[in-house]
Amino acid sequence: MLFPSFAWRRVASGLAVALAGAVAFAAHAAEPLTLAAAVRQGVAQAPMLTAHRARIDAAREEAARAGRLPDPSLTFGLANYPVTAPGAFSLRSDGMTMRTIGVRQVIPSQAARMAERDLADAEVGAATAEHTATTQALQEQIADAWIGVWAVEQQRDLLQALRDEAALAVQVTDARLRGGAGNAVDALAARSEVALLDNRQDATQADLAAARASLERWVGPGAAERLAAPPDFSQLPVSPGRLEHDLDEQAPMQVWETREQVAQAALDQARAAKHPDWSVSASYGKRAPGLSDMVMLEVGVSLPLFTRNRQDRGISAKQAQWDAVQADHEDARRAQREAVARNLAAWQGWGRRIGRYRDTLLPLARDRASIALAAYRGGGALQPWLDARRDEIDVRLQYADALVSRARLWAALAYLLPTAEAMR
Repeated sequence: MLFPSFAWRRVASGLAVALAGAVAFAAHAAEPLTLAAAVRQGVAQAPMLTAHRARIDAAREEAARAGRLPDPSLTFGLANYPVTAPGAFSLRSDGMTMRTIGVRQVIPSQAARMAERDLADAEVGAATAEHTATTQALQEQIADAWIGVWAVEQQRDLLQALRDEAALAVQVTDARLRGGAGNAVDALAARSEVALLDNRQDATQADLAAARASLERWVGPGAAERLAAPPDFSQLPVSPGRLEHDLDEQAPMQVWETREQVAQAALDQARAAKHPDWSVSASYGKRAPGLSDMVMLEVGVSLPLFTRNRQDRGISAKQAQWDAVQADHEDARRAQREAVARNLAAWQGWGRRIGRYRDTLLPLARDRASIALAAYRGGGALQPWLDARRDEIDVRLQYADALVSRARLWAALAYLLPTAEAMR
């Protein structure tokens, strides 16, 4: 079967696009993934942010119609229709009987319409603030997932470096055993040390696969295979003083300001209910032939006279809700101040401990293990090296844990102030 030329062109075009996409994906996958790129990609692809943007659009549409006059009503009816004798149930027996058609327009008070507009605008602000807070939380989660992969890779590399030396110890014990200077117990102990390290490495590989799965939830399959070098977790992108001072500007706190605005707008709307609403209606009455038709005009006004158990109750309820939001806002502000202070103190403390590990504890552990192995090669006992090795492994893993703890605190602090992307 022959395909027409335009069909072949479509097939060729589709193959070219697919090939170009595959090449682009391969090039993208070949690039190491930085923390900033992971956060950027994760935020761009997050379905929950799409949902938040849809809620913002919905709130804006509601705000566009808020405060407008309600639709007019079209009325039909009979006027002066007789129901008793003489002339009962007849449209022609009485000259006043007429069929009417009219229009009625309700006109809420100016205060009520302004309050409705203010409430709708406050709802838009609340939806936008929720979007900003959710974006900030997502940035922290994605950064935390990236740090999780980086942390396990650090542990893997540390254990791999120690395994090479453990394999060397096995060679030394085997050589001494063959030469008659060693014993089988030392050879078995050295092999056991290698097996224990292999077990730890296998566990680390499983942890690495799990950590990559967590990161790929945000950035897509395959993107977490290679990570770039981490940012400097010893420096925050904003100063600690600004974080402690600008509490209300931080993304988690912005929702409270908009909640206050919504509560205030609801209170204003309740107060506006004490203002009278108006209505205007006009109707045209058709009477029997030979009689003149009628036109009627009517103006109505509501009478909020008995407000004690109606409007005043609503105002009191909205006032109480506004007071509750104010108190909750203050409590959230205090909690945020505490959280920032605690995280800053912990981040700074981990920085000092990391410096001590790097400058003192790690070199001491390495030197102790090296000297113990050299002593064994010179004819000494193996047990001091085994003890030094286990201590060095513990110190290295503690150092890796310290790096991770500081990095996670960095992520918790670095994204508190919303970025331009979060504001969009």
